[in-house]
Amino acid sequence: MPSVLGLLEAKESAAREAVERAREEAARIAAVLEEAERVLERLVIAREAVVEVLAEPGGRAVDVVKEAVVAAAVTGSPVPRQSGQLARAVLAPEYQRVISVLETEAAAGRDKVRARELAAALGLEAVPAKIEGVRSRAKRLAERGWIARHQSGEFSILTV
Repeated sequence: MPSVLGLLEAKESAAREAVERAREEAARIAAVLEEAERVLERLVIAREAVVEVLAEPGGRAVDVVKEAVVAAAVTGSPVPRQSGQLARAVLAPEYQRVISVLETEAAAGRDKVRARELAAALGLEAVPAKIEGVRSRAKRLAERGWIARHQSGEFSILTV
């Protein structure tokens, strides 16, 4: 039969090993946390730098931003605010198509177009999901100054 002191020493040894493993794990987690904090700090600095560059009036900052936006204009890209200096090429293809349809309709004498008609002109099914998707894109374009949205819920090309 094992002695009581022998059992206690075995338990103590196991507890010391568990404490050591926990300390090692805590040190590993502290290192991971430190690296995550460094990444966060770099991202905050980067965001602040971008905000600062975008806040500069005119000059090279605008050219740099335009070049960056043009390079990034792919499906799913955000719609930039139209400042009168941006070409349509900065928009993702689905937004460019909405503007093209509105221009075609305006050329045909229809100044205002509903989302359902836009969806049809884009070759989409006239189902609520597709119509709402087109409406959402058109609203986003209107909010950012690319097209006009009327109180009737219709959209049109901006007249200058």
